[in-house]
Amino acid sequence: MRIPPPSAPLPAPLPARPPRVLTVAGSDSGGGAGIQADLKTMLALGVHGMSVVTAVTAQNSLGVQGAWELPVAAVRAQFRSVVDDIGVQAVKTGMLSSAAIAAEVAGLLADVGVPVVVDPVGISKHGDSLLAAEALETVRTALLPVATVATPNLDEVTQLTGVVVDGEAAMHGAAEAVLAYGPRWVLIKGGHLEGDAVDLLSDGSRDLWFRAARHDNRHTHGTGCTLASAIASFLALGLDVPEAVGAAKEYITGAIAAGFPLGGGIGPVDHAWRQRP
Repeated sequence: MRIPPPSAPLPAPLPARPPRVLTVAGSDSGGGAGIQADLKTMLALGVHGMSVVTAVTAQNSLGVQGAWELPVAAVRAQFRSVVDDIGVQAVKTGMLSSAAIAAEVAGLLADVGVPVVVDPVGISKHGDSLLAAEALETVRTALLPVATVATPNLDEVTQLTGVVVDGEAAMHGAAEAVLAYGPRWVLIKGGHLEGDAVDLLSDGSRDLWFRAARHDNRHTHGTGCTLASAIASFLALGLDVPEAVGAAKEYITGAIAAGFPLGGGIGPVDHAWRQRP
């Protein structure tokens, strides 16, 4: 009796592909903010992070010691390399450095067809400028109009609109001023105010407030980058804007509570707080 040869084993099924999120931002050599914070956030939230580097900074817990922007052609080539081959399901922008880079990125995003979270980074945690003064008008007129969500802090609100927010009552007016430049939603981050950490999300027709207890922890480097990347990640995972902001607010609140000392200055938030014992 002839015994048939064993059949070849079936190939193992390929693992499911996670959503893909692209960050367009500057590099933080200290690892607490910028591209590094964005990619850590994306990994922690279960999406595949990719990057377009716009500038390289020499940066640590004490401040920014130097910054060098990349050529516009290098920014464009990175973007096309990722988007044309791998594809994206959400994009987050951070430090864009110059008017030329901001204009190029705005043009690239105009046709990308996925949610875009714009963190209009102008000043670092230590007060160092991360955006050329002449680039502000480009951010206002070219970048904000392509944003699904813009996430300015109070200093950036003033930088972009001239509106000074000195309390919760002024946050609605700040939202209106930013929305006038064209983003679909704006999240006014009230972390610089006294009391609870309160943020206002608005699309011009409804105001949604997000509150969290303020943690007594000075190690908050990378807060804005992390929050914007978390929003982009949750949008890529299929949440709508209010849901994504709510989930991102919960994530950043935990990351701030777990922020740790690093170097001689302000340490970073802990992007892996959910994974730690």
